[in-house]
Amino acid sequence: MSCRLMSAVVVLFGLASPAFGFEVTATIRKIDPEKRVANVFANGQERTVKIAMDAKFLDEAGENLKDGLSAPEFKAGTTVTLTVERNGNVPEIVSIRLGGRTNPSRPMRASVGKPSVGFKPLTEMTLQDRYKGEDGGLYGQGNNEPPAELAATAKCVAATIQPLDANGKPAENGKIGLVSISMSNATQEFSRFKQLADADPEKSSRVAVVDCAQGGQTMARWADARAACWSEAERRLSAAGVAREQIQVAWVKLANAGPSGELQVHGKQLEQDTRTVLANLVKFFPNLKVAYLGSRIYGGYADGQLNPEPYAYEGAFVVRWLIQNQSKGDMDLNFNPQQGPVHAPLLLWGPYFWGDGTTPRKSDGLIWERSDFVNDGTHPSDSGRQKVAAQLLDFFKQDAHARTWFVEK
Repeated sequence: MSCRLMSAVVVLFGLASPAFGFEVTATIRKIDPEKRVANVFANGQERTVKIAMDAKFLDEAGENLKDGLSAPEFKAGTTVTLTVERNGNVPEIVSIRLGGRTNPSRPMRASVGKPSVGFKPLTEMTLQDRYKGEDGGLYGQGNNEPPAELAATAKCVAATIQPLDANGKPAENGKIGLVSISMSNATQEFSRFKQLADADPEKSSRVAVVDCAQGGQTMARWADARAACWSEAERRLSAAGVAREQIQVAWVKLANAGPSGELQVHGKQLEQDTRTVLANLVKFFPNLKVAYLGSRIYGGYADGQLNPEPYAYEGAFVVRWLIQNQSKGDMDLNFNPQQGPVHAPLLLWGPYFWGDGTTPRKSDGLIWERSDFVNDGTHPSDSGRQKVAAQLLDFFKQDAHARTWFVEK
């Protein structure tokens, strides 16, 4: 959907800005649970709007409806309050609540949350620090750089990344495909990164950046090799003129919707889902060499249970478990064809985005302000997207191994 068309939708629903979430009272004409679209009447016109995969379905008190999108309450003629947000340039319904807005003249209430939750960024934790039994450092034992053996492996693997033709054969005029895999935050962030990267004269002209992350498509959904997110990824690659055989690098942002329980519960589930996703990735992209993993940005402003703290913070430990397990020789994460069947690419940390709200991060002064998020406190606003995109670009240009293929020689 073009920016102009998006603006038309904004005007139709009576909004102030397409960059933020909004609420509107509507009358249901029809809801199709299978296609996940809603036909509604709002502000004097009928519209058909997509429903996000991770949307919430609430009663008048704001409690979850047992039958979700298939709830019998969502019948023709029912008055509901829709919360709509932008996924890329496409408006999506992220919440349907029974009943109209209590004060339609007021704009949608933004969640407030906390400017700090008091956790130490993983990059600032030492070997002696502990969080639920976990020590510090991206790679453990207080280290934010890969151990010597892993660094040597990363150097060797990076040296094999080269332009490929559509059949996956080396070609001087071929492409090095870089894709994103994950959910709404990731596509919002990576699409901005693509804008920055494609305009950067230092980026190699052979690197083709394609945003395959999609709204609502968490690790649990990508774990299903038959899910629609894979066919959508194929469509986006085709539109970009990039073949699956040319994809050699992926950025994967780990998250599941609505996590609950302790780290050893939700974290292990996220780890298992991601293992399956990685196995799917090397089948879908036969020449995939490296996956740079990442966790979420600050979640202390979040409204609701989509992915608040401490889950946003704790996802980083899951990234580390996967990298450590692969380094220890876990054959279910094997990336080396000389050692057996390949079930994953080489796993490395990408940039680490989490910071404790408005408390400046020691390494770079990064802060996350309320204005860096849209009304739900979970999805990034334009400034939040820019912060993540800038970190991604800096990483690919400056990392000792990534720069060997990302930067123009």
